[in-house]
Amino acid sequence: MNRSRFLRAGAASACALATAVLGLALPGTASAQTWPARPVKFIIPFPPGGTLDTVGRLLAQKLGEQTGQTFIVENRAGGNGMVGSDAVAKAPADGYTLLFNASTFTTTPMTVKSAPYDVWRDFQPIALVAKAPLAVSVTNGLPVQDIKGLIARAKANPGKLTFAIGSSGSAGNLATELLARSGGFDVTIVPYKGTAPAFQDLIGGQIDGFVDPLLGAVNFHKGGKLRILAVTSKARVPTLPDVPTVGESIPGFEFYSWYGLWGPARLPAEVTARLSAEVHKALAGEMRDKLVSQGLLVGGGSVEDFQKFQREDMARSQKIVTEAGIRAE
Repeated sequence: MNRSRFLRAGAASACALATAVLGLALPGTASAQTWPARPVKFIIPFPPGGTLDTVGRLLAQKLGEQTGQTFIVENRAGGNGMVGSDAVAKAPADGYTLLFNASTFTTTPMTVKSAPYDVWRDFQPIALVAKAPLAVSVTNGLPVQDIKGLIARAKANPGKLTFAIGSSGSAGNLATELLARSGGFDVTIVPYKGTAPAFQDLIGGQIDGFVDPLLGAVNFHKGGKLRILAVTSKARVPTLPDVPTVGESIPGFEFYSWYGLWGPARLPAEVTARLSAEVHKALAGEMRDKLVSQGLLVGGGSVEDFQKFQREDMARSQKIVTEAGIRAE
């Protein structure tokens, strides 16, 4: 009897030891129960300023408030967003290094010969945060007032209209190509290193047009420094009710930039679920009102919903990239 109890006690001790060893071997799994126990690094792979940075910082602040932990925003720019994204891909999958990025994250690898990461293999999608209509803006010196006028002028002057892109493979790049193809006209693409210099030249009249997320153009439009001819959303945006949609001139046209949260691949399921829930909580409160006031459409849904959305959007983007022959400069 005593020997039997001894054997059972020994087996229990061995089991406990194995469990402890396993926990040490898998620190990501062990930390999932206590996350976040220390500050979280929130990497935005583009310079400060712009819609991506604005939305990302707002989300990081809300997540910090909700979890009682610090979310440290780090703008790690370079390589059209690939430098910062690759840093997250190579980070420990413990929930303490996250990527906040735009749809450029999924399209840039389509336009370069060798991206340092694979969107599906190296990352865990967490949540769709927001979608942003794009604004079709023109310099004040261009004598057109709407999309139909833009199409007519472009057709009368084949290839002479110049349109900026902030980066190759960006939402603005794809939307410009889709607009030209849908409207049956040609434009000359002028690549810039970021949206700030593109807007500067648009306002100065060095280029004719620029398609970029609405938030970046709306203040210039309201200040009379440029004209927004149309927005790329399905419906008019509440902040600019007098500005028509592209679809009012080109039926069926609809295009968005979008913003999401990712972690490294093999992020523990518990951490992924917690993060997703925290994002949805943030989007249901004050943050929702701030996003809507800036012309953005609020995201949501489950992790699986985000994966499905990303897969479908990437298929549409790949079609545009292939047909337009978009390649990084």
